[in-house]
Amino acid sequence: MKELAKTYSPSEFEERIYKNWCDKGYFTPTIDHSKPHFSIVIPPPNITGQLHMGHALDNTLQDILIRYKRMSGFCTLWLPGTDHASIATEAKIVEAMRKEGITKDDIGRDGFLERAWAWKEQYGGRIISQLKKLGSSCDWTRERFTMDEGCSAAVKEVFVRLYSKGLIYRVERIINWCPHCLTSISDAEVEYEEQAGHFWHIKYPFKDGDGYLEFATTRPETMLGDTAVAVNPKDERYKDLIGKTLFIPLVNREIPVIADEYVEMDFGTGVVKITPAHDPNDFEVGRRHNLPIINVMTDDAKITEDYPAYAGMDRFEARRAIVADLERRGYLIRVEDYAHNVGTCYRCGTTVEPRVSMQWFVKMEPLAKPAIDAVRSGEIRFVPERFDKNYFHWMENIRDWCISRQLWWGHRIPAFYCDDCGEVVVTKDAEATCPKCGKAMRQDPDTLDTWFSSALWPFSTLGWPNNTEDLKYFYPTNTLVTGYDIITFWVSRMIFSGLEYMGEKPFDTVLIHGLVRDALGRKMSKSLGNGIDPLLIIEKYGADALRFALATGNSPGNDMRFSDEKIESARNFVNKLWNASRFVMMNIDIDKAELPEADKLGLADKWILTRLNSLIKTVRTQLDAYELGIALDELYKFVWDVFCSWYIELSKPAFMAKGTEQNKVSQNVIIYVLESILKLLHPFIPFITEEIYQSLPHCEDCESIMISSYPEANDALDFSLECEHMERIITVIDAVRARRSEMNVPPSRKAKLFIATQSKESFDASTFDFFKALASASEVEVVDEYAGDNAVQIITHTATVYIPMADMVDTEKERARLNGELTKVQGEIDRLVKKLSNEEFVSKAPEKVVALEREKLAKYESTKQGILDALKAL
Repeated sequence: MKELAKTYSPSEFEERIYKNWCDKGYFTPTIDHSKPHFSIVIPPPNITGQLHMGHALDNTLQDILIRYKRMSGFCTLWLPGTDHASIATEAKIVEAMRKEGITKDDIGRDGFLERAWAWKEQYGGRIISQLKKLGSSCDWTRERFTMDEGCSAAVKEVFVRLYSKGLIYRVERIINWCPHCLTSISDAEVEYEEQAGHFWHIKYPFKDGDGYLEFATTRPETMLGDTAVAVNPKDERYKDLIGKTLFIPLVNREIPVIADEYVEMDFGTGVVKITPAHDPNDFEVGRRHNLPIINVMTDDAKITEDYPAYAGMDRFEARRAIVADLERRGYLIRVEDYAHNVGTCYRCGTTVEPRVSMQWFVKMEPLAKPAIDAVRSGEIRFVPERFDKNYFHWMENIRDWCISRQLWWGHRIPAFYCDDCGEVVVTKDAEATCPKCGKAMRQDPDTLDTWFSSALWPFSTLGWPNNTEDLKYFYPTNTLVTGYDIITFWVSRMIFSGLEYMGEKPFDTVLIHGLVRDALGRKMSKSLGNGIDPLLIIEKYGADALRFALATGNSPGNDMRFSDEKIESARNFVNKLWNASRFVMMNIDIDKAELPEADKLGLADKWILTRLNSLIKTVRTQLDAYELGIALDELYKFVWDVFCSWYIELSKPAFMAKGTEQNKVSQNVIIYVLESILKLLHPFIPFITEEIYQSLPHCEDCESIMISSYPEANDALDFSLECEHMERIITVIDAVRARRSEMNVPPSRKAKLFIATQSKESFDASTFDFFKALASASEVEVVDEYAGDNAVQIITHTATVYIPMADMVDTEKERARLNGELTKVQGEIDRLVKKLSNEEFVSKAPEKVVALEREKLAKYESTKQGILDALKAL
């Protein structure tokens, strides 16, 4: 045992404790088939990342679960790692090179990858060290990286398998293109936001000079690539115009009028321009009608050299120039304001450009069906359940997944092309020779979507495709903890991947948490400047206070607000726990604690043990239901209101009785209760509970609290009748304290209590010391009826307490005080009456001012009456 410091200073022990946990190997499980297993894979943070409040919440919740299960006898694995984050990492490196005046093309692919790996080595471990500061009890010996050798082997294995089954294919198709990141992105990576725009109403004249067709578009710059105008075949207005030829202004291209069911007759004019290269719907129309596909933009969304008047212009600059030219030449009919949803890149926020490109895709329908069935059948459940709707909506409407990215950092696509004969080979080998002509083959330059490797995370990290001991024991994992914002990106893909490659679900429960918002409920962002750095919070308040604040009030699936008040409240709680523990340590002299037999326990002991037993049941139930916020709230109330405010106070008389059996009993009980509290709290606030635990004489012989046993309810410690008696006593003490406070009676002034009750068994002589210690009682007498007069009467649901007024108040002093108060109040009343009797004031002052003065007068008159009543009572 060691002595606790006088003041709670987490910086003095958090790092030391964490190092000890790591050195002792407490986070590293040894496979034990006699135990149930519980495993979690961490949502791998990007190597570009720094710890933010979202990470802090996500990892706090995971650590609570893993520590709870570890203490509950499970063989637990929390497997950590990081994600290579293709787009984000490449952008960081390119930006750093730009400052040096270097481009990717200057140094080539190999030179760029050398820089990328060097960057990863320098910065990739930063967020891992930050997670350690939070107290994350991950098994760092099993740490993985999505581009390490094992994960890379898994990626190749999956690609080859899917390709051989016909589920991966390469085709020219319209995709989402980010002109800033210079890569394709999948549908899941497009975020839609409402933007103010316009409908430009434009007319295309017929070639024969006989009139024109009017249509509206939100993107006039794409008219450069128009290859048709479409109408609905059932639209009587345009039936005779189908097949005629139109002339595109500014471009001098002739295009046909075609009929297609895609066109909505009742939307706008019922006429739609068709640009197959720059709109997904137009692309499909173009395929049905064999229309030419004309790409009018470069990779960075500038107009191509094919249109000299606009060549090199950014698409939005070109839009303004084209609209001006149309207006000048008489082809712009009118402009209409129009707000519409616009797709943006989830990484950089740039407006996405639909673009026809040769890309690799995963055929999703056969993979999605088993994944839908797994959730619908309850084999995998979302907590809270409402989030399965998000999942079903995405999976039931899913399109084939574009998995190729025009980047260098990432898993290179394992496909090879023969430039001589056109043969394509997909292989796990690093090189390939053409099986037809024997020539060396060229590898596809593209890399895979980052989420392709992340989708394999629950099993690739355990050794798949090798059938390792870890994979056999820890797969499927148990609970995935993640935010609702990546259900489509990641959760859905892990589910279908686990079912496809492992033949088994990757986890049974998906615990969804919300966002951490600021005190006003706003999303934290750089633009608002309202972000909170969790590392600064840890530095100032300690990791436990941060964890406590994040878990407090946490409800699955709901956003939470983080404020100064919340972190201060958390700090106050851990400080309260520290001080209460110091008080206990100062009042014990035993070396080992052992709970006494029931017949030796006092009433207060039986009460606290019963309350503790009830708490254990509640906390376990709530943790098992993933209601971590409710579990913590119950612990908070017990520690603050039950243990500190009552039991410690109720135990003080016994602590003062040194050398007695009662003293030994109280010491053993209070240590048992405090040790149980520390264990119950440990998953939430691990550092302080370990530091205090090391200072206590334990009931359980264990070298660390984190490998001790989580408390279990014990029916032998359920003293319901005694607990009921104690609750009645506490209610009376509480009521007496409240009345004395109302009457400003100092605790030093003792008063006799007369307790009239039908529940005499709850108020026998053995309980009188409680009233003397906690209710400032000089004596206690239990009566059938109170025979005296002029007493303060206090009523509770089981007793009525009478306190002689003379015991409570020095009559002459109180009368003098009240008369002084009466003089002051009467002076205020006279002043206000005079003011309100002044007609000039009442008529000229604002109504609000007059009303306020009248309100003041009413309050003073009410106060006066209260003083007069008090004087009458005296």
